[in-house]
Amino acid sequence: MTETSVIFVDDDPHIRQAIAQTLTLEDLPVECFADARTGLGSITPDYNGVVLCDYNMPEMDGLEMLDAIRAIDNAIPVIILTGQGDISTAVTAMQQGAYDFIEKPFDHDELIELLRHALEKRQLALENRRLKAQLKHLARPGPRLLGNSSGMRKVMATIDPILDISANILLHGETGSGKDALARYIHESSARGAHNFVAINCGAVPENLIESELFGHEAGAFTGADKRRIGKIEHANHGTLFLDEVESMPLALQVKLLRVLEEQRVERLGSNKVQEVDVRIIAATKADLKALSDEGEFRPDLYYRLNVVKVDIPPLRERKDDIPMLFHHFVLIAAARYDRESIPLDVSQAARLMQHSWPGNVRELRNLAERYVLLGPAALDENDPSSATNVPGRQTLSEMMDALERSAIISALNACQGSIKDTMVQLGIARKTLYDKMRKHGLDKAQFKD
Repeated sequence: MTETSVIFVDDDPHIRQAIAQTLTLEDLPVECFADARTGLGSITPDYNGVVLCDYNMPEMDGLEMLDAIRAIDNAIPVIILTGQGDISTAVTAMQQGAYDFIEKPFDHDELIELLRHALEKRQLALENRRLKAQLKHLARPGPRLLGNSSGMRKVMATIDPILDISANILLHGETGSGKDALARYIHESSARGAHNFVAINCGAVPENLIESELFGHEAGAFTGADKRRIGKIEHANHGTLFLDEVESMPLALQVKLLRVLEEQRVERLGSNKVQEVDVRIIAATKADLKALSDEGEFRPDLYYRLNVVKVDIPPLRERKDDIPMLFHHFVLIAAARYDRESIPLDVSQAARLMQHSWPGNVRELRNLAERYVLLGPAALDENDPSSATNVPGRQTLSEMMDALERSAIISALNACQGSIKDTMVQLGIARKTLYDKMRKHGLDKAQFKD
């Protein structure tokens, strides 16, 4: 969303200069254009402002410009400047959807008041649109991935092109980094989302049971198998099978899984009947599968079958820009679950979170957010970054100040959803100062919009 502003179009340079000076003095950013077609080039569906244009202009008059703007977004307020006594033009403009009209010569106070009301209407329309989009997004099943850091943008850039392609995916990341959430996101966002997402933790199922869990069995296949059981692979038909901690799968079972991947067929234990399956495999590991395969502890042929697309999930300590946003998200979820008030972090609290090394990754952050909702700010004392184990390496005073400044700006931008004006107020700094500091720290307000 662009900064709130006014686009003014008039072919008279003296009027453009006068209006520009008037609006600037009233702290209303304005862009002036000499003709309608040039002015239209700055208008997009997310334009956060209003248009003020003269009716009498060469090539394209005010009413024609109104029609063109409404074709882009009919919720953009357009105010038409008309000649004195030109009532018919004003009536036509209102009938065609103009927000209002004002006659020349006009009272500057009247014009400013009219523009401010129009800007409020535009902001309300955009806010309603944003909320509707957010509700639609939140209504979707499954998890949503949050993060604007370069690491998470790289993850999304890797998975977005292959969401609807049935290629197997290998997720690699530390414990708690969000492999399960990413797997569910891939499934729900793909064409397979209407079918089953079936997860199994290969390291949590006893070795003597995992084959039956994956392949299923017929009644009487072994002692205790008193009835037929559909296995995880068959249950995931047309959907996704998520194999967590795949490095823990027994070598003998890896051979059978490889055959399923190659033939897309599964045979239940105790059965001679083959079932056709269409399953996408998403495997997850915290280990180096390539190294394990080189050492003979994981089958190389299965490794290459699983590793069609590899996604490295960065640990939280490498995506600290995401911490305020993620913490706020987890706090909202916990507050709703426990029927508690959601209390936003202040700048110093956010800075403390940014300095922690997060050995437990996103899972640790989520748990802290729950304790924060239940116990209040005292819960943050458990993550005091003054502990030597929580600070990876020493920083100079200048580096610490830069980190604190950056985290404060990120926290404020996140709380204000990228609004420069609101962030200026929250931080108590001028617009130019804020823009300079954002440029210094490589921040873009677009990163913080919902």
